[in-house]
Amino acid sequence: QDLRGLEVCGYPLSIFFIVVNEFCERFSYYGMRAVLVLYFRYFLRFDDDLATSIYHTFVALCYLTPILGAIVADSWLGKFKTIIYLSIVYAIGQVVMAVSAIHDITDTDRDGTPDNLTLHIVLSMVGLLLIALGTGGIKPCVAAFGGDQFQDHQAKQRSTFFSVFYLCINGGSLLSTIITPILRGQECGIHSQQKCYPLAFGVPAALMVVALVVFIIGSGMYHKTEPQGNIMLDVCKCIGFAIKNRFRHRSSSYPKRMHWMDWAEEKHEKLLIAQIKMVLKVLFLYIPLPMFWTLFDQKGSRWTLQATTMDGNFGSLILQPDQMQTVNPILILTLVPIMDSVVYPLIKKCGLNFTPLRRMTVGMFLAAMAFVAAALVQIQIDVSVYNTYIVWQFVSGLVKYSLMLSWPCMARNRCSITHKHRFPKHLFLLISRATFTITNGANTCEYSREFGFGSSYTLLIPSHFVWGPTCSESISGVEDIQPNSFHMGWQIPQYFLITCGEVVFSVTGLEFSYSQAPSNMKAVLQAGWLFTVAIGNFIVLIVAEIAQIEEQWAEFVLFASLLVAVCVIFSIMAYFYTYMDPAEIEAQFRDKDGTEESDKEELQMQKKDFVDHHNEDDEAKQSKM
Repeated sequence: QDLRGLEVCGYPLSIFFIVVNEFCERFSYYGMRAVLVLYFRYFLRFDDDLATSIYHTFVALCYLTPILGAIVADSWLGKFKTIIYLSIVYAIGQVVMAVSAIHDITDTDRDGTPDNLTLHIVLSMVGLLLIALGTGGIKPCVAAFGGDQFQDHQAKQRSTFFSVFYLCINGGSLLSTIITPILRGQECGIHSQQKCYPLAFGVPAALMVVALVVFIIGSGMYHKTEPQGNIMLDVCKCIGFAIKNRFRHRSSSYPKRMHWMDWAEEKHEKLLIAQIKMVLKVLFLYIPLPMFWTLFDQKGSRWTLQATTMDGNFGSLILQPDQMQTVNPILILTLVPIMDSVVYPLIKKCGLNFTPLRRMTVGMFLAAMAFVAAALVQIQIDVSVYNTYIVWQFVSGLVKYSLMLSWPCMARNRCSITHKHRFPKHLFLLISRATFTITNGANTCEYSREFGFGSSYTLLIPSHFVWGPTCSESISGVEDIQPNSFHMGWQIPQYFLITCGEVVFSVTGLEFSYSQAPSNMKAVLQAGWLFTVAIGNFIVLIVAEIAQIEEQWAEFVLFASLLVAVCVIFSIMAYFYTYMDPAEIEAQFRDKDGTEESDKEELQMQKKDFVDHHNEDDEAKQSKM
């Protein structure tokens, strides 16, 4: 039985499977990504710069692979098969990530830390590569596949679908960035209880499996269009031929042409060439845009690491550092309707010509100001002692015994502290809770304590210290300096500024690109837009690895300064940009082609008439002869 015609409330039934699939997939992606940088930092023990670099390399790959996914779907497998196959790859990647976070796999001495970090690193990198291929590959396919389910008479329903689709993206993002950090904060394990990264990655993996199963269940209801070729390949071929042909005719003896793309006229249609010219004009404006994404995507890396050094106590609610990212989707859902229904109409009533390119310029400036705010917050954090400072006093003279810190070592560039055969007097740590083991070989004594960030403690072993089950009770601690109490809420202004920038930059940028793109070239501009995101993330890792700026606030100021400089350049480029009407330009070329065709037909008719008349004369002559 054919189920493709089934409708519910005027909508194709298949749409509901696609919407649920998108919600689960976005939950899976953003949930995993929310805890990723802390996983690098505190489980794999990368330093801040390496954790940031790996994070942004992964994000960059996620925005490069959509180009590959679009080509595969349009030229080879079709959207449906591409989504199925790459979702399987995606789900496998999520499962591998969850397995990589199980510390008990290599924790042979059962001290709570992996003994073979290399295995965990390899598994996590393989998992991230598979996830990047999967999430990026299906990104350009799912929304377009949903649009294919509607008939011509369902234009209104199609428009509503895309609105709901966008809502699912933000809904999945919002819920996952709330839930997965809570899961990460739990303690789990077989032999020792540690932060539950396996659960934080395992739930997104389960949601991705659910997304795949739901999509497969709706298989019999989908309209599946056959691959019809990818316009990006045609564009690349046309541009390649133009460059090659121009190089062949580089001699001054050949007459110049108005545009270098005109050198493709010998092989390609003039309409296609005109469409590519319009696309290139917009792509030229894209050149400065990666710097915005350089700053924007640091919400999940540098800003999350910054939040780990702040107080997340909101009364009865204790907020995890990675949960601060939820501020962004909450503000997006709030600001988008406010901007569209209040701010933009108000600016228009004031008589200001707030063009799309001017909006994008303002968005870039707001993102720069967000990093200035982040720098000010960082300066306030740095006023306190950066690390927890612990001083041991040995009244009983136990200096011949050893001290081991079992979990967790979170010191910046001071990880894996294990002291044997000596008893350190000073420890600099970045920890929430630590367990110290004092041993003389025959006896051991464990002492656990909560430590606040930026605080100073003196731990005292008294002269009446006695080994035994209650030995830790005789060890006392004095808090010399209170923990850093600079509240995590001070990050809200920078999140507000960066989200305002996103709304007026990203949403407007996509709208502008679509308005300036020919009807069949929107996918090309979409690929170009995603490419700017990838380049922006590569810039982050280049700066993080090459600049090696010691002070974090100075790095924030550097990024803000770079974006302001780029903002000025973009505003100049925007000033000289002339807005186009692609439909009108395409119509002109179609009219020209139609006129040329009619001229050709008329010429052929004239030739035919001439030949027929000539043949009649010959026949007349022959009859006379």
